[in-house]
Amino acid sequence: MRVVAKHLIVSGRVQGVGFRYFSQETAQQYGIKGWVRNQSDGTVELHVEGPEQDIEAFKKALKDGNRFVGVEKIEEKETENQAFRSFDIKY
Repeated sequence: MRVVAKHLIVSGRVQGVGFRYFSQETAQQYGIKGWVRNQSDGTVELHVEGPEQDIEAFKKALKDGNRFVGVEKIEEKETENQAFRSFDIKY
């Protein structure tokens, strides 16, 4: 089981709709560690760590969203694992 770390930028209807809380809850369901925060340009930035297949499932769940969230695009790049112990919302 390969553990990876990824930097994600999510765009769409993702601010003012509870997306950070939704992503935190979803991360906990998939055992993903890291953080999420809003960006001034209207996107949301995430640092996620976990088994590659769990991160893929997590991203799919984010795209499926809920009735408030509307993910249009997720940009990603691999980054350095920082061994987070939880998934937090950064303000």
